[in-house]
Amino acid sequence: MRYYNEQTQKTKVGAIIRDTFLGIFLLILFFSSFGTIGAGQRGVLLQFGGVTGKIYSEGLYFKAPFIHAVKVLDIKTQKEQVGAGSASKDLQTVTSVVALNYNLKADKVAKMWQEVGQDYKSRIIDPAIQESVKASTAKFTAEELITKRELVREEVKISLKGKLEPYGIVVDDLNIIAFDFSPSFNQAIEAKVTAEQSALAAKNKLEQVKFEAQQAIESAQGRAKAIQIEGEALNNSPQVTELRYIEKWDGKMPIYWGGATPFVGLPQK
Repeated sequence: MRYYNEQTQKTKVGAIIRDTFLGIFLLILFFSSFGTIGAGQRGVLLQFGGVTGKIYSEGLYFKAPFIHAVKVLDIKTQKEQVGAGSASKDLQTVTSVVALNYNLKADKVAKMWQEVGQDYKSRIIDPAIQESVKASTAKFTAEELITKRELVREEVKISLKGKLEPYGIVVDDLNIIAFDFSPSFNQAIEAKVTAEQSALAAKNKLEQVKFEAQQAIESAQGRAKAIQIEGEALNNSPQVTELRYIEKWDGKMPIYWGGATPFVGLPQK
């Protein structure tokens, strides 16, 4: 009887353990049969590791456990900043820092996963930036890279579009964060800017001198004209002379006339 009870108890324990494992298995099976795709993402359905071509949009999805898997890729705008070394048209060494804004086409994520995988930044984008920067900067001299920066940016952007769009990567925008040159070139540019500034200052000074000289000439011409007019007035009208004497007279009669003619004609009776 005791032996029977022990056997029964062992059977019950075994059943509980079995049912527990079965329950856990069923729970795992249940929860692995569905999942969710977040905002700005797409899911690539795989069957035994192979790409099926089916793409899940945002929201809940269902799949066959142990047969299917879903790989999630981000299609929101992302940023990649890369440093690139190159040479200009005049063989100056140039170090550039480029920032790329891009996104994956929603209908191309399956192809991206199949051909490249999830590591598309280091395998596709970074090398494309390096190659595009080198090809574009080689079309410009070092000085033009500075003075025509917007044109250089457009060249790099167009080149990148041609390299990335076949993979389903959309180039939203591209910015050149920095151009850096060799110390000798930087010194040459600084010297050139200093010389141009000095030349501009000298030109401005010369213009100022010319302006002041012209003012002096016009002022002298004005004074000469005034003297000429006054001389003609004195010659033509003696009363003007007396008027000038009166204007300069301090109101005191001279102590000694010396037999000279008075400077003011007295009225005759």
